Amino acid sequence: QVHLVESGGGVVQAGGSLTLSCAASGSIANIGIMGWYRQAPGKQRELVAIIGLPGSTEYVNSVKGRFTISRDDRKNRLALRMNNLKPEDTGVYYCVAQTAGIWGQGTQVTVAT
Repeated sequence: QVHLVESGGGVVQAGGSLTLSCAASGSIANIGIMGWYRQAPGKQRELVAIIGLPGSTEYVNSVKGRFTISRDDRKNRLALRMNNLKPEDTGVYYCVAQTAGIWGQGTQVTVAT
């Protein structure tokens, strides 16, 4: 089974940028849909962005124009570039191999005012 490990989280000022990375222990080339979810304190987990094959993307409305999801199937990696971050983007971000139902352990993103 593929394991997913996220990195790149941290504390950033509002308006700043972060790039999250997700490294898979095996091939993701045959995993149709990969994605990023997040969970803010006291809120339900929500979908942020997904990417399919061959690279079609969808985003939750609140991040459209600010976040970009990408995948590199040769390197078995998924990324989420986050620009113009807002305090409401704060939460734990999870990398997900959605088609396979596999989740990473999450990485914390905190956007300070």
